[in-house]
Amino acid sequence: MKVEIVQIADRGKPSNERIHLRVLVNTNMQYYIIFDSTYTSPNAISNKQRHAFWFPPHPVRAGDNVILVTGVGTQRHEPNTQGGTNHFFFWGLDRTIWNNTGDCAVLFEVSTWQASKYE
Repeated sequence: MKVEIVQIADRGKPSNERIHLRVLVNTNMQYYIIFDSTYTSPNAISNKQRHAFWFPPHPVRAGDNVILVTGVGTQRHEPNTQGGTNHFFFWGLDRTIWNNTGDCAVLFEVSTWQASKYE
């Protein structure tokens, strides 16, 4: 995986709740989806995904940080103190989702997909 989860910060705080990701290898965020899930036991993740965020096309470089804020805001980026860039994305939700100790984030790297329209 070219991106890793660092932490979920400020769980349950509506204006601050966010997921911090670190970019390990140059990539494009359009290939990543985050799901909100739960644990079924200490070492097993549920297959029930309650929320999903598919990142828009956006190139990132090794050493960059990607911050996904649960709330509303405008996508932006700014230099960080390590010489990379912090990229901010906003889920646009009006409530927190990482508000329970049983919640977990699952990051998927998706290199290909197919969509089918209901007709």
